[in-house]
Amino acid sequence: MATPLIGSLRAALLFLMDAGPRRAPSAPDAQDPLTPHLHVIERYAQALACLLARLYLAQVFLLSGLTKLRDWSSTLALFEDEYHVPLLPPELAAYLGTAGELVLPVLLALGLGGRFSALGLSVVNVIAVLSLSEIAPAALLGHQLWGVLLMMLALWGAGPWSLDALWAGRRARRA
Repeated sequence: MATPLIGSLRAALLFLMDAGPRRAPSAPDAQDPLTPHLHVIERYAQALACLLARLYLAQVFLLSGLTKLRDWSSTLALFEDEYHVPLLPPELAAYLGTAGELVLPVLLALGLGGRFSALGLSVVNVIAVLSLSEIAPAALLGHQLWGVLLMMLALWGAGPWSLDALWAGRRARRA
């Protein structure tokens, strides 16, 4: 009875640790000698885009977490007075939000559990927007950009230059 549950949990874990889709290049066209080169360029461009998105997002969220940690009494006051996190007491929301902003960006930067990290930071991002009664238009645009980048990483994974991809490659070689 426990075997299907363990199989489902293992499949979910492998999905969250996956580096993303690996598309097999199409057969080279004899008429077009440029096609194989375009596939190589595309592969490196995707890898670079995923890496840059991960590093940018990690910096944004980690710096926010460090700011909260630097002045904890102000952080607690903000969560009690300014941020109105739904369903959570202010002190618990402060601890959970700060922990998420300190741990998840490190995992995202390394590309370890990239989808999990991106989904976790998406929750932090959405709650940050919802918990503020007023948000400046420029700040809202920043949150929207982060949301789109996080959605990209959650859907396609951390990319080929990540610990997830390294782990998936080792797993494939063992199989």
